[in-house]
Amino acid sequence: MTLFSVARKNIRKNFTNYFLYIASMIFSIVIYFTFVSLKYDDAIQASTDSSTKISSAFNGAAVVLMIFVAVFIWYSNSFFTKKRKKEVGLYSLLGVRKKQIGQMLFYENFIMGIIALIIGIILGTLLSKFFVTLLMKIMGYEAIGNFVISPAAIINTIVVFIIITAITSIHGYRLIYRFKLIELFKAEQEGEKEPKASFLIAFLSIILLGIGYWLALQNLLVSNAWRTLGFAVTPIVILVTVILGTYLLFSTLTVYLMKVLRKNKKHFWNGINLISISQLLYRMKGNARTLTIIAVLSATTLSAVGAAYSFYYNNRSNAEMANPNSMMFITKDSNIADKVKERVSQDKSHKIVYHETVPTLNIDADITNLNSKMSADQVEYSVIDNKTYNTLIKLQKRNDSLSLKGNEAAVLDAGYFEGLSPKYVGSTVSLKVNDSSKNITFKTLKKFNVLNLYTANTTLVVSNELFSKLANETNLVNMEVYKITNEDDAKTLTKDIQSLLPEEAYFSNFYSNYAQGLESTGLIIFMGGFLGLVFLAATGSIIYFKQLTEANIDKERYEILHKIGVNKKEVKKSIARQILFIFALPLIAGIAHSVIALTALSRLMQTNLVIPVFICIGIYVCIYVAYYFLTVNTYYKIVTKSDKQ
Repeated sequence: MTLFSVARKNIRKNFTNYFLYIASMIFSIVIYFTFVSLKYDDAIQASTDSSTKISSAFNGAAVVLMIFVAVFIWYSNSFFTKKRKKEVGLYSLLGVRKKQIGQMLFYENFIMGIIALIIGIILGTLLSKFFVTLLMKIMGYEAIGNFVISPAAIINTIVVFIIITAITSIHGYRLIYRFKLIELFKAEQEGEKEPKASFLIAFLSIILLGIGYWLALQNLLVSNAWRTLGFAVTPIVILVTVILGTYLLFSTLTVYLMKVLRKNKKHFWNGINLISISQLLYRMKGNARTLTIIAVLSATTLSAVGAAYSFYYNNRSNAEMANPNSMMFITKDSNIADKVKERVSQDKSHKIVYHETVPTLNIDADITNLNSKMSADQVEYSVIDNKTYNTLIKLQKRNDSLSLKGNEAAVLDAGYFEGLSPKYVGSTVSLKVNDSSKNITFKTLKKFNVLNLYTANTTLVVSNELFSKLANETNLVNMEVYKITNEDDAKTLTKDIQSLLPEEAYFSNFYSNYAQGLESTGLIIFMGGFLGLVFLAATGSIIYFKQLTEANIDKERYEILHKIGVNKKEVKKSIARQILFIFALPLIAGIAHSVIALTALSRLMQTNLVIPVFICIGIYVCIYVAYYFLTVNTYYKIVTKSDKQ
């Protein structure tokens, strides 16, 4: 029998243990193949206006995915090699040379890689139409993907994964030469010394996490800490303190707390808590690095996916903030305005909710008195009167109104940014009209618009009397404002109106802004979601592999427990508690890190991310729980298998 035949037989007999490893590789290959093939898809090229950007985005994501998958496969392969040290030692004891053992392990890993590659490419090809359709749907396009086979994507995927598989196989081959025979048989005793725990280091872990969290939650525009450390150095300090704090949390604080728990005799000697606590305590030091990696990966995944989904989730509200009206334009030709009105009125898919002609003044203002960080001393405002504001507010169904008198004014600034934007309320600016100037005092600030951006500037609302005086001294500009039904599906109507308007007309509309945002954020959430799933599959698999390794070590211990009268129900309960501890620690830490990161992001963006973030965390936890139950069941089957023999 050849070594290749032995390797093939080993895979067939141990397929249950290898299944998740192969399944994770297949999943990674499907996603990578999808990312590579999408950039060549004709439906995407024909339907989108930014196909070059999409191709570049998928190229970048594919590189990130390739690096991560390579690290994951390397890590997983190391686990399998460690798990089989005793088996390798037995081969050596029987006289099989290390070269032959290494070749056999090389063949095993390479066969699994080739199997995963073939299945992954077949599944990726079969699912290509679904993925293209899904992407187009998320980006707001109606195009349906065609079933295509991309030779370039297949070649790219084969080359990348054969290289990764070859490198990891060679790595496994070389590991055989690093161990002596006695080390291979004593592999199960590695890392079984009771770890030491220092109260000071345990306390330091909390301090480091506190420093990292505190810095992350500071307003970077006004924080003295950010200014002192520097805007380039502070993020590095946050990363170092959080990662180091997380490692010390797992390696020292948890050990310290378990030792404290062990002193509680009532709990420690209850049932088989003695076994559970002891096994966790003795292995915590060895698991600390793995748990830290998983916690950081979980935090990165949740933060990236949460942020991506937040952009997609808030796309409509952002478009509405910039464009409170469906369409808005300026034209001096009344005939063009009439043609636009006629075109909108005749459209059967969209009804006019309201149409207003808004008298506006575009006036320069001296803003040197504003406490502003803007470099300019002069800006141009779009000025409307109090009556027009109240009319638009009522039409836009906002619960608000103004009652301004004399030289009082209100400013509408939807892009107001705390710490960067001017402190309007109570400040005075000077409006320049012809050769004279008029001072106005800001009475209030409204953080929304009633006129569309890109057509109007930052809007000032002044009293009716002051507006009349200003209108007599400068040119009046009439802005045509429309609100229509089904504004998010107004592609044809928007194009027709744009064709009616001259090039110099200032035209802004909800649909264009919404569609552009949907395309860009849809692409981000598509890539973020799939990369997040790969990261999640990898982190869950790493814990799974780790626990499987420990399950094979614990076989004899659980067999002894069974012989002294511990029933299987108690054994499974003990296993579930141990594995829950291992799964819950990095998950809780990862969620905590991501919540802090996303809170900082929401403050920076000044938007509410609660709903999209909780949706992402909920999905992540559900998949993680599935990995937990799979691990518990597999662990239980391994340690109870010997009972039947």
